[in-house]
Amino acid sequence: MPLFQSAYRRRVTLTYFLAFIAIGLTGGLLGPALPHLAEMTGASMSQIALLFTARALGNMLGSVSVGVLVDRLPGHPVLMAMVAVMALGLGLAPLSPSLAVLIGVIFVMGFAEVSINAGSNTLLLWAHRQAAGPYISALHFCFALGNMLAPLAVVAAILLTGRFEWAFWLVGLYSLTLLFWLRRDPGPRPPEASPEAAPGDATTARPRRGDARLLGTLMLLFSLYVGAEITFAGWITAYAVLQGQPREGAALLVTLFWLALSAGRLAAIPLLRLTSPWWLLLGCLGLGLASALAMPWLPLWLIALGYGLAASAIFPTLFSLCNQLMSMSGKRTGLVFLASGLGAMLVPSLTGPLLDGAGAGAFPWLLAALMGLLLLGVAVLHRLARGR
Repeated sequence: MPLFQSAYRRRVTLTYFLAFIAIGLTGGLLGPALPHLAEMTGASMSQIALLFTARALGNMLGSVSVGVLVDRLPGHPVLMAMVAVMALGLGLAPLSPSLAVLIGVIFVMGFAEVSINAGSNTLLLWAHRQAAGPYISALHFCFALGNMLAPLAVVAAILLTGRFEWAFWLVGLYSLTLLFWLRRDPGPRPPEASPEAAPGDATTARPRRGDARLLGTLMLLFSLYVGAEITFAGWITAYAVLQGQPREGAALLVTLFWLALSAGRLAAIPLLRLTSPWWLLLGCLGLGLASALAMPWLPLWLIALGYGLAASAIFPTLFSLCNQLMSMSGKRTGLVFLASGLGAMLVPSLTGPLLDGAGAGAFPWLLAALMGLLLLGVAVLHRLARGR
């Protein structure tokens, strides 16, 4: 079977890969830039944590909006509008004169990020249908690659110019190049609107009994996972600084995390062909739990690698399971990203006050609790799936 079934599918798929590198870079800037943004605005750790809340609220609003838009409008013009908004936010964020203005800019960036994320996921599913699994894993590898490169961009900007702002501006310029690629081709259509759709495609099937419970459980799992991922990536730098490490070295921990996550997502592409997604999820969650519990005793660079590898395959595997267990419209994809935004808002936003109140020692226990809840949720999902 060819890697791409047509030149059109190859072009749009590669365009979505480039888009995911852009949103990975954009989202990955916040963690390593957090101490610089706090210094720029004169905010404390508890106050600067509001940026995670603002971004997550933008994510939630964007996920609901884009689900409706891509179901009703041509997909690529919608993505082009969101790319322009995200690039504008990247240009303005490091120029914000106060914390209040910065919160507003991060909110708008969060709206645009998740719109590109959810929209690209939906359009990729429509382009490849039942064969979408490996492409979804590769798509999220590109997201992880962008997240991995973001801290390096911050460190390089500071070393070369003495200003962290250049990291935001260069990522904004790269994002604008997506407008050319998106303008080149029309977006994929929903399978029910396409003559290629086969009657047995999961994406054309009518809703089945139990879909609501499955969707609810999946939404909870996505919420917990994204909360765990954003918490680690967003706060590991601050945690390391509180442990006495220099800022530049602490920022590189995020790169190690995303490096391991990228490598894991790349490895997950063939692994999903060789093993059950359920076993892959259990292995990842077990490694994540062990990494969190070992954080007080092992070097943080090793923990970053272990936790990144553990987190690598969870999101794409869960998203592939969505496509296998039920039909995925733009609305349902939007609900998944709404739940993800809720997790991204609640957990990282509570971490700042937790570190201020209970000390840095509470951070590993928070990560371990999240992994434990994910293990329980996967068990519930498996039982629901077997009962269909």
